[in-house]
Amino acid sequence: MNLKNIIIVALIAMFTNIATSQEGLPIYTDYLTDNYYLLHPSMAGVANCSKIRITGRQQWFGQDDAPKLLTMSMNGRIGDSQSGVGGILYADKNGYHSQKGAYLTYAHHLMFSRSEVDLNMLSFGLSAGFVQYQLDETTFLNGAPIPDPIINGIVQNETNFNVDLGFSYHYLDFYAHLTVKNLLENAGVNRDTQITSNLRRYLVSVGNVFSRLGSEWSFEPSVMFQYRDLTKESAIDVNGKVYKEMDFGQFWGGVSYRQSLDGAEFLTNQNTVSSQKLQQVTPILGVNYNDFMFAYTYTYQMNDVVFTNGGFHQITLGYNFNCRRERFDCKCPAVN
Repeated sequence: MNLKNIIIVALIAMFTNIATSQEGLPIYTDYLTDNYYLLHPSMAGVANCSKIRITGRQQWFGQDDAPKLLTMSMNGRIGDSQSGVGGILYADKNGYHSQKGAYLTYAHHLMFSRSEVDLNMLSFGLSAGFVQYQLDETTFLNGAPIPDPIINGIVQNETNFNVDLGFSYHYLDFYAHLTVKNLLENAGVNRDTQITSNLRRYLVSVGNVFSRLGSEWSFEPSVMFQYRDLTKESAIDVNGKVYKEMDFGQFWGGVSYRQSLDGAEFLTNQNTVSSQKLQQVTPILGVNYNDFMFAYTYTYQMNDVVFTNGGFHQITLGYNFNCRRERFDCKCPAVN
């Protein structure tokens, strides 16, 4: 591959990974592994069980300094109250950039139904936390005798505070979420306020679970839309999951398709301008065994100009505790 093609691939890869460095917790498809709390703070304590979820993601498997992400989250109700709390720890590394973050969440859930049989609930949540950004410039100069004035040759660090605000509504088997992430403005590690001052991102999720009375099978279609305020970039996820009730718990699987609604322009070998939109498909497979959960996802990128199409692996481990009885007569896996 010549230098020109390498530059093209690098630019496309930077664009098509819509969850880029310095934007807080990256948004992949891990929310579909019974982990909506990672995206929406209003989901803290919404379920009848307290939950622990640990996720590990490796991108471009086998490549040095490829993006990788580790997350750990926990959330649950405060006793028998209508309030929930949660916490998220994560570490994200992408080449010379890396970030570590910690968030604490408070959520409150308002019941509109006259009993706990029929689910009709409005929730709101607020997450506040710190993110430490790091840029390693120690190898940028490669021993050059004349240093570049814009390169310090050190490991730069910057810690910022930010908050996320979210709302959720559940009615029987239907749900909807709205979250605004990174409400506050701050500089970021490179101190370029034109790039990092506004990291605000809007997320909207809508879905429904369909099943027949008495059936062991259920089907959950959903969509998730995200929009970045500064760059005006947007993307949509179209998801489908199937659940099968088992003696030991539940077996489930599905597929997610993500497409950006904006194209990245690049110069081809024929010196013509072309455009490409992110296209990814992610199969998902999971099992709930008593109080434990395991899920695996693999993402395949369908674009022509990419660093590599595959090698996106993700594993999620979960544990439920302090469980109460299923309170609602609905096929609502995020709540029951």
